[in-house]
Amino acid sequence: MTLLSVENLRVTFDTETGPVQAVRGVSFSLGRERLGIVGESGSGKTMTGRSVLRLIRPPGRIEADAMVFDGQDLMRLPEPQMRALRGRRIAMVMQDPKFSLNPVMKVGAQLTEGLRQRDRMSAKEARTKALAALEAVQIRDPERVMEAWPHELSGGMGQRVMIAMMLIPEPDLLIADEPTSALDVTVQAEVLSILDNLVKTRGMGLIFISHDLRLVSRFCDRVLVMYKGRVVEELAARDLMQARHPYTQGLLNCLPRIGGPRTPLPALDRSAAWAKE
Repeated sequence: MTLLSVENLRVTFDTETGPVQAVRGVSFSLGRERLGIVGESGSGKTMTGRSVLRLIRPPGRIEADAMVFDGQDLMRLPEPQMRALRGRRIAMVMQDPKFSLNPVMKVGAQLTEGLRQRDRMSAKEARTKALAALEAVQIRDPERVMEAWPHELSGGMGQRVMIAMMLIPEPDLLIADEPTSALDVTVQAEVLSILDNLVKTRGMGLIFISHDLRLVSRFCDRVLVMYKGRVVEELAARDLMQARHPYTQGLLNCLPRIGGPRTPLPALDRSAAWAKE
């Protein structure tokens, strides 16, 4: 069953020197599975994810032939209906909790704010649901974390709080933008285990945005490889290490290898044709 279908998505920013296209003609579909999006910084990965939620604001603009989520064309939904979908049915975990969590609000207040404002829950009900969400992302002392300020949390703890916040409404689609960046290997494995379990038990769709090709090849079901706003290759994640497109091969060749030669890593030789395919 297709949960999300995107056809010919384009994101353009008007600048003093003319329009700049950040996403150019991206098309893909997503079921209740794990879809990875990889590529260099500036390739359009995050812009693609934010576009699904229509979070691009002027001077940027989104255009698409169609962007259909569970039978609803997101491009044609009025803003009030779009706001009702954000968080409740489509959620996004931003890249760095240091910049996503409000530094002047305690964690508990941020976790319960949406439940009280949007769902009109009582303070007690909202707190109970927030504590359950923290436990679901394997936070051992949720009562203490509820009373903590964001700066008191480690990177891994902050990332798990962000995931818990997005999962409280039990969305059908989660967009995770570099959810394991800057985390050590142990915490990274825990976060991935949480996301994997949610996809399997809740039937959730997951868009996993990452720079880590090895991680994506192990964790995701399918992969989109983006270059300069375009998808240059789509393949099964298990086949990523045998990718055929020269850009994907170049990214793979730039990865350091344990036991490999102690020589400078190769630079990526680019072709102007990749941006026009």
